Amino acid sequence: MFRDKVEEAEWKYSDVNEHWQQMKNLMMETAKDVCGMSKDPCRHKETWWWNEEVDEAVKEKKIKFGNWKRENMTEARKENKRSRQNPKSVIASAKEKKQKECAGDLNDSEHQNEIFRMAKQMVKERQDITGSNYLKGVSG
Repeated sequence: MFRDKVEEAEWKYSDVNEHWQQMKNLMMETAKDVCGMSKDPCRHKETWWWNEEVDEAVKEKKIKFGNWKRENMTEARKENKRSRQNPKSVIASAKEKKQKECAGDLNDSEHQNEIFRMAKQMVKERQDITGSNYLKGVSG
């Protein structure tokens, strides 16, 4: 498939960068045809631990960053550096609290199937390739 596209391509560029760009486009197009593209949302966006406290800490961090970019002063930069540490600790404590809460629920007889449901959901969220499951060879 890729060889066919390379043979069909017109190599009229004398510049190495333009030649590489055309080669890259051919490779990306072939990979898209063979593997497919993901139509799922971002894989790493897990907000099961997000709460109001985390939301406030992140908003404050963004405000401090905006102030530093607008003012571009050393005091604003120092304040921005200090404000970056708070959301990390708040997020870590929120994740830990939520994990303990979920682990405590698993011991109850009502919530025994929760772990299987969550595992099935995580597997479904992490599926990335939506193309076919096989590759065709030269003979078909």
